Amino acid sequence: MHAARYLHLSIAVALATIAMKAGAWWLTDSVALLSDALESVVNLAGATFALWMVTLAAQPPDEDHPFGHHKAEYFSGGFEGLLILGAAGGIAWAALNRLWHPQPLAELSLGLGLALVSSALNGGLAYFMLRAARQHHSMALEADARHLMTDVWTSAGVVVGLLGVHWTGWLWLDAAAALLMALNIGREGYALVRAAVDGLMDRALEPQWMDALTRTLKAFSSPDVRFDHLHTRRAGSRRYVDLHMHMPPDWSLERAAAERRAVEQALMQAVPGLRASIQLLPANAEAHFFETESPP
Repeated sequence: MHAARYLHLSIAVALATIAMKAGAWWLTDSVALLSDALESVVNLAGATFALWMVTLAAQPPDEDHPFGHHKAEYFSGGFEGLLILGAAGGIAWAALNRLWHPQPLAELSLGLGLALVSSALNGGLAYFMLRAARQHHSMALEADARHLMTDVWTSAGVVVGLLGVHWTGWLWLDAAAALLMALNIGREGYALVRAAVDGLMDRALEPQWMDALTRTLKAFSSPDVRFDHLHTRRAGSRRYVDLHMHMPPDWSLERAAAERRAVEQALMQAVPGLRASIQLLPANAEAHFFETESPP
């Protein structure tokens, strides 16, 4: 299934869970269930924005964006992270207010049932979306899936808190559960924002892919051929590597080009979604890069 279809499904599930959780809050007047419903509203906004970014990222390169639009997915992750942080702040505010002014709860059994059904929907969708995110190397899908898993843990906290209220009669447990949920989803929001910033700043490839590149280049290395100045970066679902390939100066251009093509193909097979760029240099030549200082 294409990434956009998962996001369409995420939007549909978000609408369904909003209806169920809002109904549960209306029946019980639980601030924990209200916070759970607000989290689902954030899910809807995040999934809608993620769909927009995935659609943009899939567009081919153009004159203004010759390297494509793959980084658009990082905006999705950052946006969802900020939404989560905002929701965490709103939940904490409502929980603190209820902590100082406890209210009796009603219709707990029906409210808990609706919360559990909506949580099961989010949990199932998040599981399949995480698998798809790894398959498509999609930051937008991963962000939305992790957001859904946050919602699942939020609902679990709601259920535990409301069961505690039911068994003990301690109304403050409702607000305490909401506060714990605010802390949990705030942590997840921060992680998403940080991952998005790393991507926009051209972070190097993950260690497992760097190891794959190193092993591949080692297989082509010989007394005649060596590699250096290896630089990598990520851009959404794409990965890039630039390096220098040194070979004997008496090799013909045809032979050198054939060897480079073989290395490029091996690298792209070793790392999914990789684009390799190799500069050919004679064995006795070195290329150096110097950082120029910015004017004061």
